[in-house]
Amino acid sequence: MKKRTAMLLLSLSLLTLAAGCGTKEEDSTKTEETAQEESFELTNDEGKVVAADIENLEEYVTLGEYKNLEVEEAPKQEITDEYLEEYIHNVMVSQTPVEVTEDRAVQEDDTVNIDYTGYMDGETFDGGSAEGTDLRIGSGSFISGFEEGLVGHKKGEEVTLDLNFPDPYQNNPDFSGKPVQFKVTINSISEPPAFGDAWVTENTDYESAEEFRAEQKTLLQKYTDTEYESQVKSDLFSKVVENSEIKSYPEQMMEDAKKDVERRIEETYAAPSGLTLEEYYEQSGISQEDADQMVEEMAKSSMDQNLITQAILNSEGITLTEEQYQEEEEKYAQLSGFENAEAMKNLYSESNLGLIRDSVLWNRACDVLMETAVITETQAEE
Repeated sequence: MKKRTAMLLLSLSLLTLAAGCGTKEEDSTKTEETAQEESFELTNDEGKVVAADIENLEEYVTLGEYKNLEVEEAPKQEITDEYLEEYIHNVMVSQTPVEVTEDRAVQEDDTVNIDYTGYMDGETFDGGSAEGTDLRIGSGSFISGFEEGLVGHKKGEEVTLDLNFPDPYQNNPDFSGKPVQFKVTINSISEPPAFGDAWVTENTDYESAEEFRAEQKTLLQKYTDTEYESQVKSDLFSKVVENSEIKSYPEQMMEDAKKDVERRIEETYAAPSGLTLEEYYEQSGISQEDADQMVEEMAKSSMDQNLITQAILNSEGITLTEEQYQEEEEKYAQLSGFENAEAMKNLYSESNLGLIRDSVLWNRACDVLMETAVITETQAEE
């Protein structure tokens, strides 16, 4: 596999319901019985892939207007050369710094190795001193004024910084707003590596800095285009939800949806801490009544999406066989920034594959909305 460094973390925003999903490795610890209970079936009894497997769908949802919808969106971002250079600068800042050999002062984006001692009312205090600490200037890791106060000083200098803790100071509320003095010794100064052919060929599989720039610009543009499309689809679907009426929910599907929500909460928040779902609620100060209400609202939101998605597909006469679904799944995976559907599915346990199916079908329904949508760009503020 090619070692593309500093690649973009493409958006998974459309998989909002998957925020709490477990990985395949995590789920390997489950019992065989539980795994069987959560086995995922892609198609229904008729061999179709559906968001809501209901014959009498109209009894539960009245689909509102979904064609010729009007939405206002911020203009699609175009990747300029200036934006690209800023991106590359940030890439280099994130790399392992190189020690500065010439005699120069500390500047923005340098990493300094420091010893420091903090004093309050002339006395040292717990947590206020350290030796051999690496600090990147501009990271905001220390209180305001600390990093800025080192700029302009050189290796070997001792710098005295008279500062104040922020108010409030969450790390230690007792220190909020209080004056503090730090004596800092600069042991060494390092800087981000220089961007050029040498760095590119050593750290990536590109052959030149020019090729790297061109490819990154293409990827950045693809990313912003994807974000734009995702936002438009989300806004359009919200309009359809507003225009539609959910009359009621199929009882069994609602129960299944609530169990699914509870399972994801347990996998994401409770299990990693060795807690049961009930213990997690108790430690979080959530009453069972509030928890039940939260789960029900999340389940309803999921059901709303699936019922309206299926209503749109039904209205358009769109049915998907497993083969047709796989084509849509590939499209959705690429929209979400994955190389292919297999790479996307590898992030999810079998019990969470239904989330991908729901999102793929949602995306297919949104393609219908896009065909007739009237998109107006908002005017940029002067």
